[in-house]
This record gives sequence, structure tokens and C-alpha cells, in this order.
Amino acid sequence: MNITSLRNGFYGFSQILNGNIVKSLLRPKLIVQRKWYPINYYNNNRNFTLSSTMNSKIMNGNLCDTDPELYKIIKNEKHRQQHGLEMIASENFTSIPVLQCLSSCLHNKYSEGMPNQRYYGGNEYIDEIEILAQKRSLEAYRLKSDEWGVNVQPYSGSPANFAVYTGIVEPHGRIMGLDLPDGGHLTHGFFTPTKKISATSMFFESMPYKVDPKTGLIDYEKLAETARLFKPRLIIAGISCYSRCLDYKKFREVADENGAYLLGDMAHISGLVAAGVIPSPFEYCDIVTTTTHKTLRGPRAGVIFFRKGVRSVNAKGEKIMYDLENRINQAVFPGLQGGPHNHAIAGIATAMKQAMMPEFKEYQLQVIKNAQRLCEGLKSRGYQIATGGTDVHLILVDVRNVGLNGAKAERILELCSIACNKNTVPGDKSALNPSGIRLGTPALTTRGLKETDFDQVVDNIDKALKLAQEITKIAGPKLVDFNRVLEENAEVRSKVQNLKEGVEKFSGSFPLPGYEDF
Repeated sequence: MNITSLRNGFYGFSQILNGNIVKSLLRPKLIVQRKWYPINYYNNNRNFTLSSTMNSKIMNGNLCDTDPELYKIIKNEKHRQQHGLEMIASENFTSIPVLQCLSSCLHNKYSEGMPNQRYYGGNEYIDEIEILAQKRSLEAYRLKSDEWGVNVQPYSGSPANFAVYTGIVEPHGRIMGLDLPDGGHLTHGFFTPTKKISATSMFFESMPYKVDPKTGLIDYEKLAETARLFKPRLIIAGISCYSRCLDYKKFREVADENGAYLLGDMAHISGLVAAGVIPSPFEYCDIVTTTTHKTLRGPRAGVIFFRKGVRSVNAKGEKIMYDLENRINQAVFPGLQGGPHNHAIAGIATAMKQAMMPEFKEYQLQVIKNAQRLCEGLKSRGYQIATGGTDVHLILVDVRNVGLNGAKAERILELCSIACNKNTVPGDKSALNPSGIRLGTPALTTRGLKETDFDQVVDNIDKALKLAQEITKIAGPKLVDFNRVLEENAEVRSKVQNLKEGVEKFSGSFPLPGYEDF
């Protein structure tokens, strides 16, 4: 595939997404090639014989030769990403510099502990990389090092959140987060009348706050009322499927009234926050967690930011200092994790550098424009959007008014090469039987799609959901019968195939960042 021949190109990001780590982060002696070739580090006229291990096909071969079965599956996934429309709001396509970090020699090193305080030797350069990642993480969010600290070791967002709870709340302490069916995340606490689903609810006492079932907006007054009764140790201002900016000031007021810490989980919106295109949680929160692979478009990893310095002044005029740093760092290691993933930490470092570039802000602005165009396009076709619109990168589509549920909508879209996820909507009684689908724009915006392209995306989604309505008329309300008709009805299969071919032709005309081969 000739990347330059594909129309549109990446959204202003040819250097960030398709550049080389040599130019973007480090200065190694060896330039990493675009294609995945084995590199003989010893072919430089040195007078010694390679060991049988280093000469072996296992150690120095290509994956396509050493494990063709696995290689074929990876190639199939590459093809799916290239020719499908990735609309899962938590997904994105990362850059070649990040991928180079992830496949580097950093993978080989153990480094339990913090920089300059390791339990293993040989970490001189690992320390440099982690300190660089910490420094850039603070810079990306315009934070002062005497007011904020940062831990870049969490393996992902869920471990980051659990480390905060472990260090700050302690077992059976009280936590409040947005209810999962209302757009919250599992790690914010979720349980049913018969079972505690999330480990947050197993090891801590969690109480959800809710959205207004009519507007889909967070009911801040009810949140404040519930907090007065529950008296949480920690309140979480964070979302997994909520399309409006959070009012962090109101969260702060509720937290202060109850003597609670305020945690901002910005996993979904951290790229938007870094770009300064939506309100930041840092002004009001004590702790902020994030993943780095969603809108931030970095590696799969997590980061915890925590305040330092004076927390408050008591009635005697005495300063009450924050004591979060040691508690959080020790909760990450040795409390919950072992050795950090140094290759991912390097990926964080270069992703944070990218997040400070002017092109990154342009990208994030386009993400929002595309989400709003997607929203308006679907509304014009008669679909209901939770909260009535979007301020961020995602929308939540309620498909009940067109006679569908989330599972049917997700399935038909997937068969037409449009990837999304079923999701609860305000008013749903069960997270296991959701009435909506969540759609996001970060990944497609990375590939270069703009507003007019999303008009065609809307058209394809509408065609697929109308086909789902036809199938429901044949099959009836049950999902099992819906799937049976999809498999057995020749006319339906033909319609699905025709729509799939159109989607894949459209998607295949846009470039995909990453290694050209896989």
C-alpha cells in the first residue's frame, strides 16, 4: 500500500503519526526501518562467532517465518482496521513512534521501585526515561511540579483507579461514582441487588450518583443530597459514556461539604484536556487519573496525578498538607503491581510530547467537530441522542424509538464493518440488556475523516440500522432469532454483504497509521 497515494491523508499528522522515534524522542545509533525486518546488530566486522542462540531462527527471525499462523491472524486484524470504521469511543490508532517504543529493548528490563530507588541494578537509562515521562506528563497539562506529582507506572486506567482507592480510601472506605448504567465506569463501583460486579464494590463501599432519566444529565443536586447522607471518603468525577463536560466546580463544592477527596477520572477525555479544548479537572481535583491510549493516542497505560503542598488551613490557622504522594506511589508498587512496563512508559513520554504540539490541538478540535456532525446527522434521521448532543468525542444513541436494542444495533453494524459497542441509556433497568450504542470519533479523525466524510458515515449507520429493523420484523423481538435470520436468510445476507462492501471501500480510501505490514 502506498500511503501517499491515499486520499485526504492523516489529519495534519504525517510527522507525529508516521515519523520515526529517532527524530521524535531518542537518538539511538540505529534507525528503525518502516517495515518489520530482523536487524543483525553484529554485522559490523567484529571478530567473534555468534552463539547458537543468537544465530537461531527463533531469536532473529521474522514473525511471518517463525509463526505464520499467528502472523496471519495479525494481518487479518490489520485488514479489518484498514477497511472497517472504528467507532468505539475508547479506541484510537497510535503513532509509529509509540509503536517503536513498545517494541524496543525497554521491554527486557525489570525496574521495580521509583527512579533512583530501584530494587534492581542496571536502571540508569530506565530512570532517565521514567523521569522524562513524568516531566512531560506535567508539562502536557500545564502543571507546576511543586503543586502536582505524577506516577506513570500504572498498567492501565483500571489499575490506576484501584491504586488511588487502595492508597487513599483504604478497605471498606466509601466511594461515590457515576452509576454504570448512567455512563460511569466499572471501576467507579457497580453492583446489582444480588451481586457485587466491580472489585471497587467488593473491597470498598460504593454508592452511585445518577443522571436525570429525562435529560440524561447528571443530577448535581441529588448528588449533593446523597453525599450528605453517605459521607464518602472519595468522590469520582469521571465518565465512560457521557457526552457532556463535567461541572468540576460543583463536584468540588460537594466534596468540600463532606470532607471528601475529589478524583477526576479523565481517561476518555485526556487528549481533549491536554489540548485545552474542554474544561480541565486539575483546577478543582485532588487526584486525576487517566489512560493514555484513548483521545491521548498513546500506548495502553495509565497515569496518576496527585496534588502536593497545602490542602487546607484549619480553624487554628494551621496548614494541613497533602500526603498523597507516598500513599499513591506505594499503592502502585509494592501494593498492587510488580515491575513497571518500561516500554509503555517510554510510549507515554513520546505521546505527551506529541500532545504539546500545535497539530494535536487541531486534531482534538476536529474530533469534537466530527462528533457534533455525527450527532446532528443521526438526529436528522430520527435517532434519539442522550443529553441531546455532545461536547466531547462521543455520542450515545438510544435506539428504542426505532424498535431496536443495543445488542441488535451493535451486531448489524459489526457485520457491516462498523465497530461500536452496545451501551445502557438513561432509564435502562439492566446493564446486561442495554438500549443504546456508543459511537466515538477519535480513531476515524486520526485517519483523516472530516465533517463531510462523517455525513457518509451517518448514511452507512442509518442504512445498517434500517436493515436491522427489517430483520426484526421477520425475526421478532428475541436476539437469538435476529441472529438466526442474519445467518439463514439469503436476501438478508446479500443486503448485509452489499452494505459491508460499500463501507470497506469507503474506509479503505483513508490511510491507517502504524507499520505498513502489520
